[in-house]
Amino acid sequence: MKGLAQFVTFDAEAFFAGKTLVVTKLEENTDYKTKVHLGTKVECVIIDDKTPYVFKEGNQFTNRYEKVTFKLEKDINIPLEAKVVPKGMKAKVYGEYRNLLSITCDDLVVVTPQPKTAAPIKREV
Repeated sequence: MKGLAQFVTFDAEAFFAGKTLVVTKLEENTDYKTKVHLGTKVECVIIDDKTPYVFKEGNQFTNRYEKVTFKLEKDINIPLEAKVVPKGMKAKVYGEYRNLLSITCDDLVVVTPQPKTAAPIKREV
């Protein structure tokens, strides 16, 4: 049948819900055909994957250490190694084996690390 791909949706919010993303590279996002500047592409690596996958035939897997690229239609500057959360994602699965992901998003929000609290100092009296 033709046109089936038009009706396949990918729940990017659910897919990324259990993952921690760290920025590894920023580069220009350009239109493939015209080469016109569109914004920024941000490459991230998944450093933690707590997504509850359904395993087939007992074959377990994770997407830990996989790379993902987010295309934004604006210029942003995020420090390398910053933890980020994507906002306003639209994603499409593609490829011969349906194992590739194209993601656009409205923004990437830097997650502020929680300060580590030191143990209280015990004073001897």
